[in-house]
Amino acid sequence: MPAWGRRCPVLRYAPSMQATLQALRDRFEAAGQGHVLAHWAELSGAERSELTAALESIHLDLVAQHAALLGQAERHGPAPALEPPQLHTSPPTGATLERAAEAMLHGSQALREGRVGYLLVAGGQGSRLGFDGPKGKFPVGPLTRKSLFGWHAARIQAANHRYGRSAPWFVMTSATNDAETRAYFEEQNFFGLDPERVHFFQQNMVPALDAKGRIVMASRSQPFMAPNGHGGTLDALHSSGLLAKAAAAGVETFSYFQVDNPLARPADPLFLGLHLLEGAQMSSKVVAKSGPMEKVGVLGKIDGVLGCIEYSDLPADLRDATDEQGRLAFRAGNIAVHALQRSFVEELTRDGLDLPWHLARKNLAAIDGQGRPTETPGIKFETFIFDALGKSERSVTLEVQRELEFSPVKNAEGADSPQTCEAHLTSLFATWLQEAGVRVPTDDQGRPRVEVDPTFAEDATEFLARMPAAGQPLDGGLLFQ
Repeated sequence: MPAWGRRCPVLRYAPSMQATLQALRDRFEAAGQGHVLAHWAELSGAERSELTAALESIHLDLVAQHAALLGQAERHGPAPALEPPQLHTSPPTGATLERAAEAMLHGSQALREGRVGYLLVAGGQGSRLGFDGPKGKFPVGPLTRKSLFGWHAARIQAANHRYGRSAPWFVMTSATNDAETRAYFEEQNFFGLDPERVHFFQQNMVPALDAKGRIVMASRSQPFMAPNGHGGTLDALHSSGLLAKAAAAGVETFSYFQVDNPLARPADPLFLGLHLLEGAQMSSKVVAKSGPMEKVGVLGKIDGVLGCIEYSDLPADLRDATDEQGRLAFRAGNIAVHALQRSFVEELTRDGLDLPWHLARKNLAAIDGQGRPTETPGIKFETFIFDALGKSERSVTLEVQRELEFSPVKNAEGADSPQTCEAHLTSLFATWLQEAGVRVPTDDQGRPRVEVDPTFAEDATEFLARMPAAGQPLDGGLLFQ
């Protein structure tokens, strides 16, 4: 286990502020980071408490290892051998139908027996969307303006009803949105879910460094702390005690998804069943790239090890290569939907998070040596959950249809925006209505005005089974809920 992956012991300090200050000063000066206390004499009592709490949360052995990464020379060598992964497809066809039917039975049984827990990554703010608050509060319901949190909760509520189980839901927040997220769930009465089955935990933060390996100070009383990447979900699940709680509740498999995709299906029996039948430790859903130039990471083997190949790392000849059916060979676009065995997460986090660190170089809002606001080149450190794929002895990669399972809300305009998400949702629902012989209401530009709540139906088959049912008129459209 690399040194940077081991946890520091929790340090106990003397109760007096002076003793605490001296202990902090000794630790940070010994680590070459004494500058973090340079402005102590200028701070108010509240600011001193803020700085003390922040510094006590920093693991200096991890900072030292991060600083060492800055000095490592960039490796140059032969380009890695890249291969596309073996893909399962949904919906299944031909020879895969029998395997898919068996998988559906296994997945459904795991859901009925309460062996699946839902794991949502929701640490982001809606700032890129021009939205003030946690991204999970952003409205995506075409008619109801139901939030992303509400949409995911409705899917889980529907699955609980379908399988007769109140499955636990683990929601990862961040220091910036934890309090507001918890308050929102309480305001919404947990969207009809059992509050005892909804568990919040915060993503861990790590300090950003400058080019010399010194902790960047965002202000005189606060180091610049940044989230440790979506791979940190696993570490935070462990350190919060919720991994042990999941084990006590009988959870064997985590269904992992991210808050910005309302089409994510956390209770998919086919995916979960394929994962379980394979005896996999970690599996993934992907969508076919829209074209060779789509800038998305693809899953594939890198020198024989499964992982995510960044768009910029895929040579042009491989980027454009096709298979015998004329489809892109490297088309498995990563959508950040996974199944992970609890035992696998325990193994990865037992002695600290066993994933590599990635460096993100950015200009950071900070202070200079005199405490004046400035902008400085800095480095953030992140872990990525897809790196865990390389540690999984067995894995399933399931290619699903983009229009059915992936329409993220990431940007204020253009691709992956609220406008594209609403168009995808209403187009999907309109297709269901048409299959059921129901007239689709439209606006004055001919766009569908319809919403199907996940508690009413999750797919076309379930929608047709609920017919004939009358939708409720709402805002010039039809709502089925």
